[in-house]
Amino acid sequence: MHTEQGIGEVLRELRERRGSTQDEVAKECGRLASDYRKTSQDISRYESGRRIPGPGTRAVLAAVFAIDPAILDRAAAISRSARRPDASSTEPPAVPQRRCHTTASWKELAADARSSAGFARFISATNVDGTAIEQLQADVASLSRRYVSHPLLDLYAEIRNLRDDTFDLLRGRQRPQHTADLYEAAGRLSGLSAHVCLDLGDYESAVTHTRTAWACADAAGHNGLRAWVRAVQSLIAFWNARPQQAAQLARAGQDFPAPGSISVRLASLEARALATAGDTRGAVTALRRADQARENMRDTDEMSGLFGFPNAKQAAYAGTTHLAIGGLPHVRQAIQHSQTAVMLYRSAEADDQSVGDVLAAHVDLATGYLHAGDVDSAEVKIRFVLEAPAEQRSASITARLRKLSKELQTRRYAGSPQVARLRQELETTTAGSPRPPSTTRSC
Repeated sequence: MHTEQGIGEVLRELRERRGSTQDEVAKECGRLASDYRKTSQDISRYESGRRIPGPGTRAVLAAVFAIDPAILDRAAAISRSARRPDASSTEPPAVPQRRCHTTASWKELAADARSSAGFARFISATNVDGTAIEQLQADVASLSRRYVSHPLLDLYAEIRNLRDDTFDLLRGRQRPQHTADLYEAAGRLSGLSAHVCLDLGDYESAVTHTRTAWACADAAGHNGLRAWVRAVQSLIAFWNARPQQAAQLARAGQDFPAPGSISVRLASLEARALATAGDTRGAVTALRRADQARENMRDTDEMSGLFGFPNAKQAAYAGTTHLAIGGLPHVRQAIQHSQTAVMLYRSAEADDQSVGDVLAAHVDLATGYLHAGDVDSAEVKIRFVLEAPAEQRSASITARLRKLSKELQTRRYAGSPQVARLRQELETTTAGSPRPPSTTRSC
């Protein structure tokens, strides 16, 4: 390509060297920049010299042919000069040039420009857009809400498939803000997967999923998700008979302040774990901190369901905590909190009625009534749980029932046919079922 050619000759030579038609060049311009849509007639006018493309169009054409835009700028200047009255001069027009102290050849410059253009195409390519992100977030929110009230087998495959699809998207290319959104969604879905394993009693797999959830939350820079993952890890430790570790993880989550109810959840988890570990003073302090966090709560939760911590769930946790502390005053408070939890859940919308929390509150009520000496009321609450469909009893509910069965074996209830019958029914229900078949919600 001669350095003194006009824009028409340069464009025609570049196109022919590339082996493209004028129509193909026009379409490529439209793909690279929607604001510079061209037709084959436009390209023809440029090549014939009837029109000189403007700066923006030259930049797009340079990207199409992967050359330095300065080459087309110089060619355009030559064409403009040729249109002036003194165009017969044998001297080429003087075109202002930036001095470039280099011995690079034209081919080297063109190759360098092609590299730059290739990177431009790389960063413009994306496998996800804003609409796709919005749909993904809506799907995650729907799963989170339905999780607390629907059988696990109805949701397990959906959670797994959506999580794996999100992982695949992250392996592709997208804009930085969309990458952060994908990491957040992947973290939430990994957290839901952890809950699936937790509710089925597979604590090792649950911990593995929380590691992935934490990595995603960290990559997204999302404090609310970081804190929530710590809450799930605390929950796993608690049901794996490690209350001290559960309390430590709940405290660790409080290092990540975030709007919504997460601080209430973490303080409630810490209180229950400390009570189970025998730290009465620490448990009572944490309960007060949970109440204060609720009063000072900023904004609402980003997502409801499993990612929220409603008043009903806080009441359920408080009931379990007071039972673990023990003593008649705390037993009475446990009964009051558990009754409140049941009332609040029953008055909530269908998708917000946590089956697991309602069953857990009934087990706590049964335990509280037994401690208060009211065996008849305890039997009513026990039967509510025993008569619930088997698929609604998660690993944590089974654990609660086994603990209650052991309590009925104490001397206090020796010689009571009513208690003996209840104990036998509890043992039959919980025998050989360390992992429930299909439901959710460890609480």
